[in-house]
Formats: sequence, structure tokens, C-alpha cells
Amino acid sequence: MKYRITLRQMEFRAFHGCYELEQQVGNRFTVDLWLETELGQVAELDSVEIAVNYLTVYEVVREVMSHTQRTIERVAMNIIEAIKTAFPQVERVNCTVAKLAPPLGGKLHSVCVTLEA
Repeated sequence: MKYRITLRQMEFRAFHGCYELEQQVGNRFTVDLWLETELGQVAELDSVEIAVNYLTVYEVVREVMSHTQRTIERVAMNIIEAIKTAFPQVERVNCTVAKLAPPLGGKLHSVCVTLEA
């Protein structure tokens, strides 16, 4: 049986952006993430040790967000790659990275990209 772990609206201050000013002053970003894997004996054994630990998932995302990139597409790809490296048992990852209040010259809540692998 497969199961999905979802982490919603993880918020970070980071320095991603194609403009130099964005990389200097930073911005607020959110990350939504879901991971799909086999349940195996996680529920039966009630075992955190064999589960995909969502605290560790959060720490992996936080680490990736600390490395400045020019595009949020690259950020999302880096998150997916890091999750799959940390948790080889994860079969699918869906990652949405949103830049809140992007500097586009108008009122806009966010711009986001979603990648799935």
C-alpha cells in the first residue's frame, strides 16, 4: 500500500531571484511538498525509524532553501533531488515553490512553480 506525506506552507526567508537586489535583500518563500512511498510495515510496527521522518524532510528543505538560486524552478529541482537522496524509498515527489509578493511592479500575492518527479 502506498502512502503520501504532505508538508504545507513551509515558510522561509531566502535570497533566490534573477535580480541582484533580490539576492541581496531576500524575500519570503513557501514550499509545499508531498512524497509518495510504500507503507511497508511503518503503520503495523508503529515505527518512526523506518518511516520517512517529516522532521528530517523539513530540515532537508530548509538546507536547500539556504542556497541562493536564480530561479525557483532550480530551487524546486534541488529540493526534489535532495529528498530522493535522503530517502531512497520515496517513489514520487511533488514540490511547489512560491515567491511571496514578487517584485513585478503590481500587487500580486505570489508566483509559484510546481515540479514532480
